[in-house]
Amino acid sequence: MHLRDKRFVAEHRGGPLTKEKHYLLMKWASECAEHVLPLFNAEMDPRLMHAFEVAERWRMGKASVGDARNAAYGIIALARELSDPLSILVARSAVQIVATAHMADHSLGAAWYALKAVKATGKPVDAERKWQDEHLPPEIRALVLSARSDKKFVLK
Repeated sequence: MHLRDKRFVAEHRGGPLTKEKHYLLMKWASECAEHVLPLFNAEMDPRLMHAFEVAERWRMGKASVGDARNAAYGIIALARELSDPLSILVARSAVQIVATAHMADHSLGAAWYALKAVKATGKPVDAERKWQDEHLPPEIRALVLSARSDKKFVLK
């Protein structure tokens, strides 16, 4: 059984995460996934760009969690259709951004898959991790950094 980090549970679900911080997590996750988008080696698929658009609309209060879930399902289907391992990792990062609307800790998954994509190129992940950390808004920095120290988010 997977136990979620309670700090990522939204206020409306009884947790401590404010809507503003949830939106910041979505924005940061989108930036992490977008940063590795140039590594996508397949033909650009509209479902991929749609996920980024839905994430932005959700942050602006113009898309529902259901819209985000449907965008995530589209990217999951895309990832299953791809054969290039690097493109699959980039797509999985995009899945995590829209999944953040449902559960905020998916934002960590967007960053993690972005790191995995960089690692798949044969490059060290330290520079990408530093980039991710530098793009953390101060309001969520401590939360993300403490959660990322969990062993499931450490790449070797």
